[in-house]
Amino acid sequence: MKLHADQPNTSTVQAHGPGWITVNGQRIAHSVVLSSTAEPKAWACQRFEELQPSHFEQLLALQPELVLFGSGNTLRFPHPALHASLMAQRVGLETMDTLAACRTYNILAQEGRRVVAVLLMEG
Repeated sequence: MKLHADQPNTSTVQAHGPGWITVNGQRIAHSVVLSSTAEPKAWACQRFEELQPSHFEQLLALQPELVLFGSGNTLRFPHPALHASLMAQRVGLETMDTLAACRTYNILAQEGRRVVAVLLMEG
């Protein structure tokens, strides 16, 4: 019997370190949006202090059932007013540090969930 490793049909985080991740073989050292249904793309917010409601509103176009917010090297919760657009559409938001968000994203994406991870990268 020949066994083959599953080939993910979604973007997955393959490695991570301080200020960077590797997604599908590509090293990323800037804030990024990962989606189980779309290609990774840069996120316009580079620092926690720069967060605006528009940063979360743009995620609705990906039609997620859940958004994972990787807040950087430490766990920091965004003010509820910043992600009110997600709450209004009944989209869940879970906040964790960026590396925990990477691990959680991989699990949920491989389960076939419509998950989006927005990851702040701090050097």
